[in-house]
Amino acid sequence: MSINAEGVVYERPWGTYQTLQLATGYQVKQLVVNPGGRLSLQRHFKRAEHWVVVKGSPTITVDDSVAEYKCNDHIFIPLQAKHRIENSTNETCMIIEVQVGDYLGEDDIERFDDIYGRA
Repeated sequence: MSINAEGVVYERPWGTYQTLQLATGYQVKQLVVNPGGRLSLQRHFKRAEHWVVVKGSPTITVDDSVAEYKCNDHIFIPLQAKHRIENSTNETCMIIEVQVGDYLGEDDIERFDDIYGRA
């Protein structure tokens, strides 16, 4: 199982993330998506996610729905739903992510499309 240490900032091509809290059955992360950043279109088999936009205006895909969100919006990502965050603005975007599930490892991911070649 690959679980992140609390407070450590992890660099990704699209921005950064860090685990704010980790406990049995859930994990809370802060995602910072740089201007022009785009996470892979992906899904998870062992966890659902709840996202709250706290800064910026991301475009978020959940299965066939693509919509722009703003500060204070909540997005639920059900188990196995394909999802992605894109930041096509000139402002940094920040999302608080709560993962809920029996397994929260970083290897619970299936990528479908990734501009950084990780698919």
